[in-house]
Amino acid sequence: MSTRRRCMYASRVAIATGCVMVWMCLSLANANPAADADPAPNTAAGDDSLKMRMDRGVPGILAEHKVPSVSIAHIERGVVVFTGAYGEQSRGVPATPRTLYNIASLTKPLSAEVVLRLVSQGRVSLDEPMYRYWTDPDIANDERRKLLTPRIALSHQTGFPNWRRQTNHVLTFKRNPGEAYGYSGEGFMYLARFVQAKVGSQFDSLAQELLLTPTHMSDTAYTQRPWFEKRIAVPTDTDGRAVTPELTDQWNAADLVYTTANDYARFMIAVMKGDGLTPELAAERARIQVHEGTPRCSPVRVDGCPEESGFGLGWEVIKLAGETFLTHDGSDDGVATYAYINVTQKSGTVILTNSTNGPSIVDPILILLGSDLKFVHCQRDGFC
Repeated sequence: MSTRRRCMYASRVAIATGCVMVWMCLSLANANPAADADPAPNTAAGDDSLKMRMDRGVPGILAEHKVPSVSIAHIERGVVVFTGAYGEQSRGVPATPRTLYNIASLTKPLSAEVVLRLVSQGRVSLDEPMYRYWTDPDIANDERRKLLTPRIALSHQTGFPNWRRQTNHVLTFKRNPGEAYGYSGEGFMYLARFVQAKVGSQFDSLAQELLLTPTHMSDTAYTQRPWFEKRIAVPTDTDGRAVTPELTDQWNAADLVYTTANDYARFMIAVMKGDGLTPELAAERARIQVHEGTPRCSPVRVDGCPEESGFGLGWEVIKLAGETFLTHDGSDDGVATYAYINVTQKSGTVILTNSTNGPSIVDPILILLGSDLKFVHCQRDGFC
C-alpha cells in the first residue's frame, strides 16, 4: 500500500503528512444502480449475476461508511463487464454513470500517459535534462535543476515538496533529484511545463490530441466546460456538509480532472493494451523505478506479501504472486478516488466517490466484485 493510501486507512480519524482523512457522519438512503451502454458491459449470465450482487451489496456499503455516492467500472480480460452508479451526486439528485467526479490525483496517470506517448513519438526523451527548455524561476540559481528529467518527475524523485504552498509558496528542493522517492504534484506540473515549452502546445491540448480523443474519453476534461452543468458529484466534508466543487480554467497536470468511471476505464484498457506506446516503453511504465522506503513485510515470512513494490512511470507498481499491478489513488477536499490495473490478467477497477469517507469503501467494493482477491487482501492487510 502506498504512503498516501496507508495514510487514508491508518485510522478512523487520521491526520498525516500530505493526507487528511476524517470519516464523516452523513445520512444516506437512496441508491441508484445503473449501467452505461458505452463502453458496453459484457452481458453474459455470469455478469448479470455480478450486477445483481453489486446492486444488493453496494447500497449497504455506502450506508455503513456514510458515503453519498460512488461510480464504479470493472474490467475483466480487457473488457468492461460492470458499470454502476449508486447514491446521490447531490442532495436529492441520483448519481448516474454520466455523473462527473473530480478524480484528484488520478489525474497523474493520465498526464503521465500524455508524456509517454510523446516519448513514443520521439518528441520527448525520458532522460533528457528538462532545464534546456524549462526552468522554474524559483530554482533558476540552483544547479540541481540540471538533474531533473521526465523519468525523475514521473517516478516522484524530483526532490520537490508535494506543493510549493508547503514551502512558503516558493519551489525548493527538499532533497537532491534522483536521490529518493518523494510524492510531488509539483514534479508533475514541472514536467508538463517542460513539455509545453519543448513541443510548443498547451498541455491540455496535447492531452486532448494524444489521449482523450483517440481513447474516446468524451466525458473527461482538464478544465471547466459548459457540459459540466448539473453533472458534478458535489464533494462532502466530514460532517456531511456540501463542499464547493473545485473547478479551474487553467490545466493542472496533477489534480482536478473531471471524468466518469466509464471514461477512466477506457483509459485503463488503453494502458492494458499498450495503446500509443512502443512495447519497450509500455514495459518500462510497469517497471519499478524507485522503491518507496522500508518494505512492510517479507515474502519469505508473510503469505500475501508482494515480491516487490515501488513507483513506476506515473503509477505505483506492485509485483505479487507473479503478477504485476498498477495502482493509484486520489484525494481532495471531500473527494476520494481509486484505481488499479492487473497488467498480467488485464483486469482492474476504478472507484470514484464524492466523500472524504471514500477510502473506507474501496476494499469492501473490491471484495464484493470478487476479482484479484490476493491483491485486494494484500491491500487490506497493509502489505500492498
